[in-house]
Amino acid sequence: MSALAQTRNPTGSTLLDLVLRFRALGLLLALAVLVGATASVNARFLSGQSVRDLLFAAAVTVLLTCGMTIVVLTRGIDLSVGSTLGLAAYLTADAMSGGLPVPLAVLIGLLVGLGCGAVNGVVVHFGKVPPLVATLGTLYVFRGIVYFTAGGSRVNASDLPGGFLDFGNGTLLGVPYLFLIAVAVLAAVAVYLRDYRSGRDLYALGSNPEAARLAGIPAGKRLMGAYALCGLLAGLGGVLYAARFGTVDASAGYGMELDIVAAVVVGGVAIFGGSGTVLGAGLGALLLTVIDNALPVLSIPPFWQQAIVGALILAAVGLDRLVALRAALALRKKGSHVE
Repeated sequence: MSALAQTRNPTGSTLLDLVLRFRALGLLLALAVLVGATASVNARFLSGQSVRDLLFAAAVTVLLTCGMTIVVLTRGIDLSVGSTLGLAAYLTADAMSGGLPVPLAVLIGLLVGLGCGAVNGVVVHFGKVPPLVATLGTLYVFRGIVYFTAGGSRVNASDLPGGFLDFGNGTLLGVPYLFLIAVAVLAAVAVYLRDYRSGRDLYALGSNPEAARLAGIPAGKRLMGAYALCGLLAGLGGVLYAARFGTVDASAGYGMELDIVAAVVVGGVAIFGGSGTVLGAGLGALLLTVIDNALPVLSIPPFWQQAIVGALILAAVGLDRLVALRAALALRKKGSHVE
């Protein structure tokens, strides 16, 4: 029996864990090489202020990537996260400029995000609309609401409480508060996906939805929860966006959804669901942020910046496909040996 168990391990979860670990190590290596190459050209790239700016830029992206990872694990996608962030950011800032206390304004931003996520979940689950189509539609709906609410105006930093703005630009031992919040959320999501049944159910739902339902997993409840949590984190991202930039208009978060999807895919979360880690997605977000900031220093034209990101996405999808094919082949071989 022990020999049989040893035979099964290399073709089961151990092999998958090994691949995922090497994916994370590959991302760390790519980060180290990129930072080293950029610092050799411009030593100020590793200055304290430059590193803080990088962490500020990565904070909201990492946060939204956590929510997107939860949805993608279920074979879904949420293209409305940028619009949700923009709506939450504007309504939060507008409420504060109108004299509402900061805690209540922050609560408004979180509830707006949660509501947008719940709408996506309802459309996908009860409406049986493909996630790509459903969230593409809500992307425009939520953005339209922002433009209608803003009416061409914007909220200026001078209209917001000083303490709120100080928090958005403050640091603890040189690390921005916003980045610390993003890391805390990432750690919480990682624990949830690893240690809680509802989190593990998301992997089962993404791997084989029909088998998950037959096993008694409440697919609809899990799907609704995934989209609601993604929206909630986008709402939190909107609050942090308002705290960081102060000046908020209807274009807040415009186009951010593509960066978030790219970070998730580059980080090793399978676009067809069922595999990946939020840690890898967070590293993917950090890598793309460093690319955006490093390539201009290396005098690489914007076109090539986009081409590099596109190549990373294709490479990540290709690697996921290769891993899936090898795992299927290994399982077939194991089945033939058992027979």
